[in-house]
Amino acid sequence: MTTTTRAATPSTPRPGRGFVEGLAAGAVGTAVLDAVTYADMAWRGRDASSVPEQVVDALAARLDLHVGGSQRERANRRTALGALSGTVAGLATGALVGTARRAGLRLPAGVGGLVTGAAAMAATDLPAHALGVTDVRTWTARDWVSDAVPHLAFGLAAHSTLRRFDAARAARTGSTVVVDRPTRASAGLLLRSALLGVAAGGRSSLGLAGPAITGPSAAAQFAAVSGLAAEVVADKQPGAPARTDPAVLPVRLASGAAGAAVLARRAHARAALPVLLGTAGALAGSFAGVSYRAWAARYVPDWQAAVAEDVAATTLAVLVSRSR
Repeated sequence: MTTTTRAATPSTPRPGRGFVEGLAAGAVGTAVLDAVTYADMAWRGRDASSVPEQVVDALAARLDLHVGGSQRERANRRTALGALSGTVAGLATGALVGTARRAGLRLPAGVGGLVTGAAAMAATDLPAHALGVTDVRTWTARDWVSDAVPHLAFGLAAHSTLRRFDAARAARTGSTVVVDRPTRASAGLLLRSALLGVAAGGRSSLGLAGPAITGPSAAAQFAAVSGLAAEVVADKQPGAPARTDPAVLPVRLASGAAGAAVLARRAHARAALPVLLGTAGALAGSFAGVSYRAWAARYVPDWQAAVAEDVAATTLAVLVSRSR
């Protein structure tokens, strides 16, 4: 069932507005993340994490840079640069999500908050893992919870801020507001959600890239193709992490879940089951991809097996994402 309020004045998209709104949402999310982190420190009496400072040291060593000054000044600068890196990661994540939302990739509140939080978590954990500062494969369950909870708070706060921007804009411009009462997910939608998850297990960007490529927004299509191309190139580089690596796998699962949520939204259907199947499909696709590459390596060079996987995963994602 759909209830529609007619528009008095249509809203006119402005280039860059999603980026600016995303920066604001990222700032709100960063403030909430810091508050949750400091509350946890106060509650448990634990030390502040030294990972941001170690990332600064590792990055400076990679770039052959030197943090100058006395010993005390260097320590203070490392602390400041570590904190600033977290702020930059939060703002960048917000800007990315805001731009994607403005381009038409809108997710339900709970799913959008989860995906945004996962993106922020990846933006900080993956560089630290890649630089050798930490090894997420050795993290305990308590370590994961300590890291995930503040980032989930970031995601919920940032996504809620973006939704408020949308509501304020609709009220200001008198644009059409459509309220959908979602229906039960069909068997076809559930199957397509699972298969889109499998494609995301092959190439993590395809969870959102598939729906974007088949959607109406040219900006979203360009961003999706660019992101997919970057991942395809990165997959062929020496030292690329395994897709089942604990630092990488959650990104694929989140991608499968987010893509399924987009399909459910297009079908005006409840998102819970599609999201669950999208996540399960991504998990299955990730491990199946590892098995396929190991099998194919016995017969053809690895890059050829990878290209075949690129084609198969992209074709699958586009086919199941087309409007039905």
